[in-house]
Amino acid sequence: MTPQASVSFGAAMHARHAPVRNRFSYGLFTLCLPLSKLAELRLPLFSINRFNLLAFHERDHGARDGSPLLPWIRELLTRHDLAQVADGEVMLQTLPRLFGYVFNPVSFWYCLDHDGQIRAVLAEVNNTFGGHHNYLIAHADGRAIENDDVLSARKILHVSPFFPVRGEYRFRFSQHNACLGVALDYYDGGMKMLSTRLSGRPLPLTTRNLLAAWMRCPLLTLGVIARIHWQALRLLFLRVPFLGARLQSSMDERGRRT
Repeated sequence: MTPQASVSFGAAMHARHAPVRNRFSYGLFTLCLPLSKLAELRLPLFSINRFNLLAFHERDHGARDGSPLLPWIRELLTRHDLAQVADGEVMLQTLPRLFGYVFNPVSFWYCLDHDGQIRAVLAEVNNTFGGHHNYLIAHADGRAIENDDVLSARKILHVSPFFPVRGEYRFRFSQHNACLGVALDYYDGGMKMLSTRLSGRPLPLTTRNLLAAWMRCPLLTLGVIARIHWQALRLLFLRVPFLGARLQSSMDERGRRT
């Protein structure tokens, strides 16, 4: 992975396999930002920690208190014995704020070594109920994550009110012909329940490329949250069991324990 700031226009695809089949895809663009160089990223249409047409705020990630993100992820890697192998740049792929608004279903922190190889990935997942969870993904021996290696993580966070909190996610990351891709499959009881794909071609983060991406997706983050709720209504219409009441009960119980 090249450790330079980029904007990547591509597509996101979701395919539900059970209990009903439902597939949709849409265009979007993401930013990939080197955390060691955030202070240098200044463009007329893009700001760091300030309002703009497009912006990136550190308080949306990591500790979520506005503190610098690089020390936070370094400390996390140290706690998991990955700091020595993931000792290069950390690239954060995420949706930007649009007119001050953002909802990121998932952001990916690519933790590189000095040769630019991916040694660990932090998948930062958010749900529409205000919850979030970080899944740290790496090989047990800390070796580089190669194209299409499969890495798994136990599901912890309730994301969709139509799926229970059990099973596992299986991640695959790839770079082919300058395109960056992420495949995320959800399995429950050994059965594939959901497939998600994110793909795009990175371009240098310039005003021209940012403007072109925004003009192709002018409602970017608003569109993401609108599609989530529209697809939820479709699933209700298809009579897919809704687990919302159990979700709220689980969240209330978890809150009493903390």
